[in-house]
Amino acid sequence: ARYLAQIIVMGAQVVGRAFARALRQEFAASRAAAEARGRAGQQSAAASSISGLTLQEAQQILNISKLSPEEVQKNYEHLFKVNDKSVGGSFYLQSKVVRAKERLEEEMSIEQADKTQKEQSAQQPPET
Repeated sequence: ARYLAQIIVMGAQVVGRAFARALRQEFAASRAAAEARGRAGQQSAAASSISGLTLQEAQQILNISKLSPEEVQKNYEHLFKVNDKSVGGSFYLQSKVVRAKERLEEEMSIEQADKTQKEQSAQQPPET
């Protein structure tokens, strides 16, 4: 019985250490990804919290793999018409489609603003 208790305690310690190490690695990876995204990532996170949808959820709802205004509009129009209440659709799903389109448009405007800012900073000569 004593050996069994020692084995259980030792096993719990090993699992605990492995869990703690994995948690530290996940925090480090998350921090690195957040730093890589920078300011645009903060704006994107803010847009996610305001709209209630993440970028990935919005892309899944509208069945879009890359952000292009034409594809967003095309899929939005199709899904909006299909889910119209007058043709037996669901108002809930239709509202999800609208929110997904709004979220993707917000993300595209964030990307456009970030791109414009980078272009402007590249064109300005460094101050001396």
